[in-house]
Amino acid sequence: MGSLLYQALSSSALLSLGLYHLILTTLNYFKSPHTYTSKPYHPLPSSNHPRLRPIQLYFIIFSLSIAIVHHLILAADSDPLIKGATPVHRLTSLQSAALLFLFLILSLSLLLPLPLSPDFSFSLLALLFLLHSSLQSSLSSLQTSSLEAKCDSVSSNLSALSSFLCLLLACFPRLYPADAALAASICLRGLWALQTGLSLYAEAFIPEGCHRLLDVVNGVEGSTQCDLDESKFRALAILDLAFVVHVMLVMIIVLVAYAAVATTVGTVRRVGSYEALPTATSSPTESNHIQMKALAGTQA
Repeated sequence: MGSLLYQALSSSALLSLGLYHLILTTLNYFKSPHTYTSKPYHPLPSSNHPRLRPIQLYFIIFSLSIAIVHHLILAADSDPLIKGATPVHRLTSLQSAALLFLFLILSLSLLLPLPLSPDFSFSLLALLFLLHSSLQSSLSSLQTSSLEAKCDSVSSNLSALSSFLCLLLACFPRLYPADAALAASICLRGLWALQTGLSLYAEAFIPEGCHRLLDVVNGVEGSTQCDLDESKFRALAILDLAFVVHVMLVMIIVLVAYAAVATTVGTVRRVGSYEALPTATSSPTESNHIQMKALAGTQA
């Protein structure tokens, strides 16, 4: 139950963060497309309390702190499935906590008045996402459960994608599609975190032919197993289908957010635009009348 709750909280946090970044990025792009520059985080556009402007960073720091505590608690559990003499999940949980701590340090550095340029921040983010991808890939290879290995493998690919997008933004900071794609990848990671929790720890959503081992702690490697190869292949196919569905949902979210922001900014521009009004002394009829008089005098 604890692992499922953690996955649900992670999913909510990542979805909220991705949507916030997507909306603010699109809003800044439509306001000034010629001077647009990507940012690692977006403060609130306007607030009566200046300390609340970096609320995105506050949210990230709070979420990372909870994740670090969760992995440290998980590392303290005994490992029922020991490979040789090494408690595998303890080491991997400590690695995850250490990597999340690096993300926390970067978030705190953005909050402090340090002269960190956006391209340098994106470069550090690319490095951290690459490390996370490597860690998830190692977890996938160490899993004794095919379901958990599949979930870790997809998470590793998503981290690799985020790393590539951050590196792209570090080199081309005015590339709006890459910034929007980074927000979309965060949303997709949130949906996949929820799918991972449901597929591994919720009895009603575990694929048929697979089950949780009651004597194994939730979240520990090998806690969800499939008895037959046929059940395993069917479960992996279901996860592939679920991933495609999540990609479709994220595409719809991006399109809806883009259209909503474009409509809002367009409406504001039409209301606040300046339109030249005709003066009383230069009406079209008078102008035509004067021109006809001049032509008549010329002909005469």
